[in-house]
Amino acid sequence: MLLETIRCENGEADNLIYHQRRMEYSLEKLGWNAIYDLESIIIPPKSGLYRCRFLYDANHYAIEFHPYVPKKISSLRLIQADTLEYSLKSADRESLNALFAQRGSSDDVLIVKNNLLCDTTIANIALLIDNQWLTPSTPLLEGTIRARLLDEGFLNTAFLTPKDIEKAAKIAIMNAMVGFVEVENGIIS
Repeated sequence: MLLETIRCENGEADNLIYHQRRMEYSLEKLGWNAIYDLESIIIPPKSGLYRCRFLYDANHYAIEFHPYVPKKISSLRLIQADTLEYSLKSADRESLNALFAQRGSSDDVLIVKNNLLCDTTIANIALLIDNQWLTPSTPLLEGTIRARLLDEGFLNTAFLTPKDIEKAAKIAIMNAMVGFVEVENGIIS
């Protein structure tokens, strides 16, 4: 099953245009003829902060709402994973979980694929270099917040390598649940 994780707060589902766009791309890429209109079928709880899991395939969908408490990410460990493939947001996270298990004392890992920075196991990243926020041109998964921030001109893409970390004044993560947040202690090699 494929998955969209959608932030829902006080009865409102955030960033639905971008989730809809990514879901339609995934359906088309897999040759599935299903059509799901997220705006009409995602009806969040009226109060509180929730993580909506919209699971879907060619024939069915399921919606789950889970109360959400943000996890603090203050450090990332670099992990090499040249063969990792996760271009479609899948409910099967076995390969990502195996990388996460290698984080040591860090909060998450920053995946390096073919000597290029990609993503963490839960988020896209950005580096602030020369007063410009740059996000990898080759992410594992094109996230919805990343897509919106690129459209708004807040982010630019670049081929980023581990050596670029030294040039970065700051690093940030972004995903549907946390938005865009800076990582306090940066990257631990």
